Amino acid sequence: MSVIAQNLQAVQMRIARAARAVSREPHEVSLLAVSKTFGAEEVAAAVDAGQTAFGENYLQEALDKMAALRSMLPDTAITWHFIGPIQSNKTRPIAEHFDWVHSVDREKIAQRLSEQRPGHLPPLNVCVQVNVSHEASKSGAAADEAAVIARAVVEMPRLRLRGLMAIPEPTEDVAQQRAAFRQLRELYKLLRAEGLPLDTLSMGMSGDLEAAVAEGATIVRVGTAIFGRRDYSPR
Repeated sequence: MSVIAQNLQAVQMRIARAARAVSREPHEVSLLAVSKTFGAEEVAAAVDAGQTAFGENYLQEALDKMAALRSMLPDTAITWHFIGPIQSNKTRPIAEHFDWVHSVDREKIAQRLSEQRPGHLPPLNVCVQVNVSHEASKSGAAADEAAVIARAVVEMPRLRLRGLMAIPEPTEDVAQQRAAFRQLRELYKLLRAEGLPLDTLSMGMSGDLEAAVAEGATIVRVGTAIFGRRDYSPR
Protein backbone atom coordinates (compact mmCIF):
# COMPACT_ATOMS: atom_id res chain seq x y z
CA MET A 1 0.00 0.00 0.00
CA SER A 2 1.39 3.43 -0.96
CA VAL A 3 1.93 6.18 1.60
CA ILE A 4 -0.89 8.17 0.01
CA ALA A 5 -3.21 5.15 0.27
CA GLN A 6 -2.27 4.73 3.94
CA ASN A 7 -2.89 8.42 4.57
CA LEU A 8 -6.27 8.29 2.86
CA GLN A 9 -7.25 5.34 5.01
CA ALA A 10 -6.16 7.20 8.15
CA VAL A 11 -8.16 10.30 7.20
CA GLN A 12 -11.25 8.23 6.47
CA MET A 13 -10.88 6.63 9.90
CA ARG A 14 -10.67 10.10 11.48
CA ILE A 15 -13.85 11.12 9.66
CA ALA A 16 -15.64 7.96 10.78
CA ARG A 17 -14.62 8.40 14.42
CA ALA A 18 -15.62 12.08 14.39
CA ALA A 19 -18.99 11.26 12.85
CA ARG A 20 -19.80 8.45 15.26
CA ALA A 21 -18.81 10.65 18.21
CA VAL A 22 -21.78 12.91 17.41
CA SER A 23 -24.14 10.13 16.29
CA ARG A 24 -23.66 10.78 12.57
CA GLU A 25 -23.06 8.16 9.92
CA PRO A 26 -19.58 8.31 8.33
CA HIS A 27 -21.08 8.18 4.83
CA GLU A 28 -22.70 11.57 5.49
CA VAL A 29 -19.25 13.20 5.18
CA SER A 30 -17.40 13.21 1.85
CA LEU A 31 -13.64 13.59 1.59
CA LEU A 32 -12.29 16.13 -0.90
CA ALA A 33 -8.57 15.54 -1.43
CA VAL A 34 -6.86 18.91 -1.87
CA SER A 35 -4.16 18.26 -4.45
CA LYS A 36 -2.89 21.81 -5.04
CA THR A 37 0.91 21.96 -5.54
CA PHE A 38 1.06 18.17 -5.98
CA GLY A 39 1.49 16.53 -9.36
CA ALA A 40 -0.57 14.22 -11.50
CA GLU A 41 1.39 11.23 -10.18
CA GLU A 42 0.24 11.90 -6.61
CA VAL A 43 -3.35 12.34 -7.77
CA ALA A 44 -3.12 9.07 -9.71
CA ALA A 45 -1.86 7.32 -6.57
CA ALA A 46 -4.87 8.64 -4.67
CA VAL A 47 -7.21 7.53 -7.46
CA ASP A 48 -5.61 4.08 -7.30
CA ALA A 49 -6.54 4.05 -3.60
CA GLY A 50 -10.17 4.85 -4.38
CA GLN A 51 -10.28 8.66 -4.11
CA THR A 52 -12.01 10.38 -7.04
CA ALA A 53 -12.81 13.94 -5.82
CA PHE A 54 -10.00 16.50 -5.84
CA GLY A 55 -9.78 20.17 -4.91
CA GLU A 56 -7.56 22.69 -6.66
CA ASN A 57 -6.70 26.34 -5.89
CA TYR A 58 -4.50 27.38 -8.79
CA LEU A 59 -6.19 27.40 -12.18
CA GLN A 60 -3.32 26.82 -14.62
CA GLU A 61 -1.77 24.14 -12.44
CA ALA A 62 -5.15 22.42 -12.25
CA LEU A 63 -5.74 22.54 -16.01
CA ASP A 64 -2.30 21.05 -16.67
CA LYS A 65 -2.99 18.31 -14.12
CA MET A 66 -6.38 17.51 -15.64
CA ALA A 67 -4.83 17.11 -19.07
CA ALA A 68 -2.09 14.84 -17.72
CA LEU A 69 -4.59 12.66 -15.87
CA ARG A 70 -6.87 12.32 -18.90
CA SER A 71 -3.87 10.79 -20.62
CA MET A 72 -2.73 8.71 -17.62
CA LEU A 73 -6.21 7.49 -16.58
CA PRO A 74 -8.45 7.77 -19.66
CA ASP A 75 -11.17 5.52 -18.24
CA THR A 76 -11.40 7.12 -14.78
CA ALA A 77 -14.03 9.71 -13.88
CA ILE A 78 -12.50 12.35 -11.60
CA THR A 79 -14.63 15.07 -10.01
CA TRP A 80 -12.80 18.41 -9.88
CA HIS A 81 -13.60 21.10 -7.32
CA PHE A 82 -12.24 24.65 -7.56
CA ILE A 83 -11.68 25.93 -4.02
CA GLY A 84 -9.46 29.00 -4.45
CA PRO A 85 -10.18 32.71 -4.85
CA ILE A 86 -11.71 33.53 -8.23
CA GLN A 87 -10.65 36.45 -10.39
CA SER A 88 -13.09 37.69 -13.03
CA ASN A 89 -10.71 36.85 -15.87
CA LYS A 90 -10.50 33.21 -14.72
CA THR A 91 -14.21 32.37 -14.66
CA ARG A 92 -14.47 30.94 -18.18
CA PRO A 93 -11.93 28.09 -17.80
CA ILE A 94 -13.32 27.35 -14.34
CA ALA A 95 -16.84 27.15 -15.77
CA GLU A 96 -15.61 24.93 -18.61
CA HIS A 97 -13.45 22.44 -16.69
CA PHE A 98 -14.69 22.04 -13.10
CA ASP A 99 -17.63 20.17 -11.64
CA TRP A 100 -17.85 22.19 -8.42
CA VAL A 101 -16.84 25.67 -7.25
CA HIS A 102 -16.68 26.24 -3.48
CA SER A 103 -15.40 29.81 -3.47
CA VAL A 104 -18.09 32.04 -4.97
CA ASP A 105 -18.14 35.21 -2.86
CA ARG A 106 -19.52 37.81 -5.28
CA GLU A 107 -22.69 37.84 -7.34
CA LYS A 108 -20.69 39.08 -10.35
CA ILE A 109 -18.53 35.94 -10.24
CA ALA A 110 -21.59 33.71 -10.02
CA GLN A 111 -23.18 35.49 -12.99
CA ARG A 112 -20.05 35.04 -15.12
CA LEU A 113 -19.80 31.35 -14.20
CA SER A 114 -23.43 30.82 -15.19
CA GLU A 115 -23.06 32.68 -18.49
CA GLN A 116 -19.85 30.81 -19.36
CA ARG A 117 -20.89 27.29 -18.32
CA PRO A 118 -21.09 25.25 -21.56
CA GLY A 119 -24.59 24.10 -22.42
CA HIS A 120 -23.55 20.47 -22.96
CA LEU A 121 -22.39 20.17 -19.36
CA PRO A 122 -24.66 19.81 -16.32
CA PRO A 123 -25.11 22.91 -14.18
CA LEU A 124 -22.02 23.85 -12.17
CA ASN A 125 -22.34 22.93 -8.48
CA VAL A 126 -21.75 26.04 -6.36
CA CYS A 127 -21.01 26.78 -2.73
CA VAL A 128 -20.98 30.37 -1.48
CA GLN A 129 -17.87 31.15 0.56
CA VAL A 130 -18.51 32.88 3.88
CA ASN A 131 -15.84 34.76 5.84
CA VAL A 132 -16.85 33.51 9.29
CA SER A 133 -13.73 34.87 11.03
CA HIS A 134 -14.11 38.37 9.55
CA GLU A 135 -10.48 38.39 8.41
CA ALA A 136 -9.69 41.28 6.06
CA SER A 137 -7.14 39.15 4.21
CA LYS A 138 -9.48 36.19 3.72
CA SER A 139 -11.80 35.61 0.79
CA GLY A 140 -15.47 35.13 1.45
CA ALA A 141 -18.58 37.22 1.88
CA ALA A 142 -20.04 38.44 5.13
CA ALA A 143 -23.02 36.36 6.26
CA ASP A 144 -25.67 38.83 5.08
CA GLU A 145 -23.93 39.24 1.71
CA ALA A 146 -23.59 35.46 1.37
CA ALA A 147 -27.34 35.10 1.82
CA VAL A 148 -27.96 37.59 -1.01
CA ILE A 149 -25.50 35.73 -3.27
CA ALA A 150 -27.11 32.38 -2.48
CA ARG A 151 -30.56 33.71 -3.40
CA ALA A 152 -29.16 35.04 -6.67
CA VAL A 153 -27.39 31.78 -7.56
CA VAL A 154 -30.67 29.86 -7.32
CA GLU A 155 -31.98 31.96 -10.20
CA MET A 156 -28.96 31.41 -12.46
CA PRO A 157 -29.72 28.79 -15.13
CA ARG A 158 -26.29 27.16 -15.47
CA LEU A 159 -25.53 26.95 -11.75
CA ARG A 160 -26.83 24.63 -9.05
CA LEU A 161 -26.67 26.05 -5.53
CA ARG A 162 -25.35 23.34 -3.21
CA GLY A 163 -24.30 25.03 0.00
CA LEU A 164 -21.82 27.11 1.94
CA MET A 165 -18.05 26.98 2.43
CA ALA A 166 -15.75 28.54 5.01
CA ILE A 167 -12.06 28.64 5.91
CA PRO A 168 -12.00 29.91 9.52
CA GLU A 169 -8.94 31.51 11.09
CA PRO A 170 -6.59 28.68 12.13
CA THR A 171 -6.60 27.78 15.82
CA GLU A 172 -5.83 24.69 17.87
CA ASP A 173 -8.60 25.55 20.32
CA VAL A 174 -11.36 23.05 19.56
CA ALA A 175 -14.05 25.24 21.14
CA GLN A 176 -13.05 28.12 18.84
CA GLN A 177 -12.96 25.77 15.86
CA ARG A 178 -16.47 24.58 16.60
CA ALA A 179 -17.77 28.10 17.21
CA ALA A 180 -16.60 29.21 13.75
CA PHE A 181 -18.11 26.19 12.03
CA ARG A 182 -21.32 26.65 14.03
CA GLN A 183 -21.72 30.11 12.48
CA LEU A 184 -21.72 28.55 9.03
CA ARG A 185 -24.16 25.85 10.10
CA GLU A 186 -26.57 28.43 11.54
CA LEU A 187 -26.54 30.42 8.29
CA TYR A 188 -27.08 27.17 6.39
CA LYS A 189 -30.11 26.37 8.55
CA LEU A 190 -31.55 29.86 8.05
CA LEU A 191 -31.25 29.66 4.27
CA ARG A 192 -32.74 26.17 4.19
CA ALA A 193 -35.64 27.45 6.28
CA GLU A 194 -36.19 30.07 3.54
CA GLY A 195 -36.55 27.24 1.09
CA LEU A 196 -33.15 27.41 -0.59
CA PRO A 197 -32.06 23.94 -1.80
CA LEU A 198 -28.86 23.61 0.23
CA ASP A 199 -27.38 20.19 0.97
CA THR A 200 -23.65 20.93 1.45
CA LEU A 201 -21.49 22.35 4.23
CA SER A 202 -17.91 22.46 2.93
CA MET A 203 -15.78 23.02 6.03
CA GLY A 204 -12.88 21.44 7.87
CA MET A 205 -9.31 20.70 6.84
CA SER A 206 -6.44 18.52 8.06
CA GLY A 207 -6.14 20.28 11.42
CA ASP A 208 -9.79 20.77 12.33
CA LEU A 209 -11.88 18.20 10.49
CA GLU A 210 -13.16 16.65 13.74
CA ALA A 211 -14.66 19.97 14.86
CA ALA A 212 -16.17 20.49 11.40
CA VAL A 213 -17.77 17.04 11.35
CA ALA A 214 -19.16 17.66 14.84
CA GLU A 215 -20.84 20.82 13.54
CA GLY A 216 -22.37 19.19 10.47
CA ALA A 217 -19.78 19.26 7.67
CA THR A 218 -20.81 17.24 4.62
CA ILE A 219 -17.50 17.80 2.77
CA VAL A 220 -14.11 18.11 4.45
CA ARG A 221 -11.21 19.45 2.37
CA VAL A 222 -8.00 17.63 3.32
CA GLY A 223 -4.61 18.04 1.68
CA THR A 224 -1.62 17.86 4.03
CA ALA A 225 -2.85 14.79 5.90
CA ILE A 226 -3.10 12.94 2.56
CA PHE A 227 -0.27 14.25 0.40
CA GLY A 228 2.16 15.64 2.99
CA ARG A 229 3.51 19.13 3.53
CA ARG A 230 3.38 21.46 0.56
CA ASP A 231 6.34 23.07 -1.13
CA TYR A 232 5.32 26.58 -2.17
CA SER A 233 8.69 27.47 -3.71
CA PRO A 234 8.52 28.53 -7.39
CA ARG A 235 8.18 25.56 -9.71
